[in-house]
Amino acid sequence: MTKIEKTTVQFLNNLSKNNSREWFKTNKNEWELVNANLKEFLSDLEQEMNKIDEIEKTKLFRIYRDVRFSKDKTPYNQHYSMSMSRAGTFRRGGYYFRIQPKITEAACGFWGPEPSDLKLIRDNIAQDSKPIRKILNAKKFKDTFGELIGEQLKNVPRGYDKDHRDGDLLKFKQFFVTRKFPTSKDTDPGFMKEIVKTFQVARPWFDYMSDILTHDLDGVPLYAN
Repeated sequence: MTKIEKTTVQFLNNLSKNNSREWFKTNKNEWELVNANLKEFLSDLEQEMNKIDEIEKTKLFRIYRDVRFSKDKTPYNQHYSMSMSRAGTFRRGGYYFRIQPKITEAACGFWGPEPSDLKLIRDNIAQDSKPIRKILNAKKFKDTFGELIGEQLKNVPRGYDKDHRDGDLLKFKQFFVTRKFPTSKDTDPGFMKEIVKTFQVARPWFDYMSDILTHDLDGVPLYAN
């Protein structure tokens, strides 16, 4: 398995201190080696993930920033990020991996649910929150990820009792969890396996969410097999 090279981490540290086109141009050859290392790492990570799940699409995000509508005009991202989406209608959720100076992050979940999906999630929580709370409160899940995070409304959304006992969950617009590592772990030969183990902990949650997002409240499938 490919490991993240020390030069890859060092390049990012140097870029964070020299975020300019002039510096990047001077170090373009080094960036090409770094980019190749990241692509190999992502390819191997996809293979490892396919041993525990089915991955449909992987993506290594560009180092170049779109500054057209941003007040921050620095031309390059100060992180490397990768994503993986699960295959098929009946597998929901996605994985995300990000390296930045001082911290590396493995995250997974549902970043931007469609309105219809968001309603299904909320309706299921409002009807019976025990299954999802059991998953989120499981010791292994909490030890790995901590708490559920994501953008939230200030109040319980319309259509639900404003004093609903599950209002804390109903307010969520995004649903994801994250685990953080010191960047000193990035170059360890066994780090990729640690990432895969981290993502595997989320599987019961993904299975639950996939089930409720592909069935109505009566358990009738919304899609043909």
